[in-house]
Amino acid sequence: MFWRGVLGYLPVNIAQGVVGLLTIVLFTRVLTPEQYGVYALAFSALSLSQTILLTWTEAAMARFHARQDADGRLPDHFATLYRLWFCLTLAVPVVAAGVLRFAPLSAPLKVAVAAAFAGAVVKSLTKLSQERRRAAGEVSGAALLDIVQTVGGFALGLVLALAGLGGAAPLLGMGSISLLCLMFVLPADLHRASGGRYDAAMAKAYAAYGLPVALSLILALVLSTTDRFLLAAFLNEQAVGVYHAGYSLGSRTLDVVFIWLGMAGGPALVAALERGGHASLHDAAHEQAGFMVLLTLPAAVGLALVGRPLAQVMVGPALSAGAGQVVPWIAVAGWLSGVTTYYLLQAFTLGKRTMMLIACMAIPAGGNVVLNLLLIPRFGLDGALWATAASYGVGALAATILGRRACPLPVPWAALAKSGLACVLMAVAVLALPAFGGVLELVLKASAGAVVYGLAVLALDAGGLRGRVADLLQRRLKTA
Repeated sequence: MFWRGVLGYLPVNIAQGVVGLLTIVLFTRVLTPEQYGVYALAFSALSLSQTILLTWTEAAMARFHARQDADGRLPDHFATLYRLWFCLTLAVPVVAAGVLRFAPLSAPLKVAVAAAFAGAVVKSLTKLSQERRRAAGEVSGAALLDIVQTVGGFALGLVLALAGLGGAAPLLGMGSISLLCLMFVLPADLHRASGGRYDAAMAKAYAAYGLPVALSLILALVLSTTDRFLLAAFLNEQAVGVYHAGYSLGSRTLDVVFIWLGMAGGPALVAALERGGHASLHDAAHEQAGFMVLLTLPAAVGLALVGRPLAQVMVGPALSAGAGQVVPWIAVAGWLSGVTTYYLLQAFTLGKRTMMLIACMAIPAGGNVVLNLLLIPRFGLDGALWATAASYGVGALAATILGRRACPLPVPWAALAKSGLACVLMAVAVLALPAFGGVLELVLKASAGAVVYGLAVLALDAGGLRGRVADLLQRRLKTA
């Protein structure tokens, strides 16, 4: 199931990667630094509102689908979740009205935040549909829905930005396309609840599982967004724009890979546990973790090595110098965040010990707030970067230690050691090349790093790579 998902979600990965980079390239040029800062703050508000109010139903849809399918209770499953979701959305306009009325926001930021609250509702309902498809193994349907939202939201947001709607434009684009998607997918999804009934015991079980997941995600968002709000408070919206441009360039590049692996890996681990027990889960998790390390560790190291020329090429001139300073630190934080979110934290959802997620995420989230409050006033942007990297390191350590009490997952030590050594060799080769800036430096260093890393992992046979390559070549020869 994992490898079918990896291949099936590859188009999504490509679309998200291209759109993520184009978002940085074009919006940092179409929007002013202040407008880009408004967009960054409103996008954080969208993520927070969706997570606080609605994400726990999405988590329950993903985790309990396989069990309710086996028990023949899918109609009750859908009827219960959709009723819970519709009740929760009633809180959104109340919260939005309070924020817009009492928060000291500028007029452009109020427009963007209003768009964020509206977008949170439609994006969450679309996410429910997407999680249903992923849990059911409908890879092509889930992938298509994701691609349409990603590409369509970006394209419409760009048109609205060019029309002069400022920092609210990307959010309006995302929300409008999600609403359009709902017109096609929602009727069929609601039909699946036909004949089902709301089950209070089922709802209680879902809440007991999903609410701690949502709270842990809120803490994760505190960890990833607090720095923007504090930069705005201590500095200004332009500083937020610089930080968000570099943060997006660093984290988005890695997130695309981690999200791709997570789309395939999460449902595969649940299926392995439900169908084959802990022995099957151990084998599946070890394979996934080894592949994740071999793919993402060199991506993070390479990103840190080419951060400055990458920012010069991808980010608008008003933001590129500052963004180049941000990227290497975010490459470190982004790798730690991805491994924690898409592998280490799976222990708590697989073991249904989601209350432990709260403790696990409270540690780095609280540390991040404290470090930002201490470091930003004194060191400015650098302080936010140091706080972010340190907090994600603490989070990874906490997830590793506490996760063993919930559902022990294997650590692929051999793959980690061999990939790490290959990354050291890659870094030596890249740092030996001249730093003359621009596209030429970026292409030269990226190509050299990829070649050196590839040869090194083959020589070290990391993750049994030589055997996999040999099997692939044999199959090709047989079919030729």
